[in-house]
Amino acid sequence: MNLKRLAFALTILAWCANASAQDRSITVASTTSTEQSGLFGYLLPRFTEATGIAVKVVAVGTGQALDIGRRGDADVVFVHDRPAEDKFMSEGQGVKRYDVMYNDFIIVGPKADPAHISGDRDVADALRKIAAAKAPFISRGDRSGTHEAELRLWKLAGIDVGAAKGDWYREIGQGMGPALNMASSSNAYLLSDRGTWLSFKNKGDLAILTEGDKRLFNQYGVMLVNPDKHPTVKAKDGQAFIDWLISPKGQETIAAYKVGGEQLFFPNASH
Repeated sequence: MNLKRLAFALTILAWCANASAQDRSITVASTTSTEQSGLFGYLLPRFTEATGIAVKVVAVGTGQALDIGRRGDADVVFVHDRPAEDKFMSEGQGVKRYDVMYNDFIIVGPKADPAHISGDRDVADALRKIAAAKAPFISRGDRSGTHEAELRLWKLAGIDVGAAKGDWYREIGQGMGPALNMASSSNAYLLSDRGTWLSFKNKGDLAILTEGDKRLFNQYGVMLVNPDKHPTVKAKDGQAFIDWLISPKGQETIAAYKVGGEQLFFPNASH
């Protein structure tokens, strides 16, 4: 009888230990491009295998991701809007910001190209041509890193898109995937991150028309949400995720992710 009780007790202890191990998890609030490009599907299982820490992703626009961090509803934020990230840090909401990787933005549009921007490497000039032609343009309109970058580029081009809303300029308040689908179905122009574009299956008649301007550079950063402000933050496991991302192994894993033989993100963590 004692042996049966011992065996039962050992079984319960093993189950508790296993449950405890499985309970190691963090929540990462991140931009949609890291998920919709397929990067997280490739990256996160490798991180979990290496550390035993599961990752739940809340994929939203960068502005929303940072707001989730401000509420303490995430342990880590992984985004791509440097001015907004710097503001987050200045508010004391993050512990430290780290560069992780980069790619670039591109303007895609219908192959017929009614605004005649194909091959124009000056993004401001390309946007002015789109506005002059009143060619349909889809904007995410969701406070994402891509949306904020788009607004800065319109301002650089000297175009008041606020006055054009409801005309040729349409804000949809959705992520990169839905924006690409809408542009594809309506033969419209839009600004996309290259990673989501490369993994996008429904390109239709869309093509890359403007690329290569240094002002289209797209840097991604990661920050641990400040546990001094939000005691529920899992600081140890959240930092373990950040440390792995910027480690040689994490950086190699980011570089190894490709779609159709093309690398989507380029690691550039500084050590």
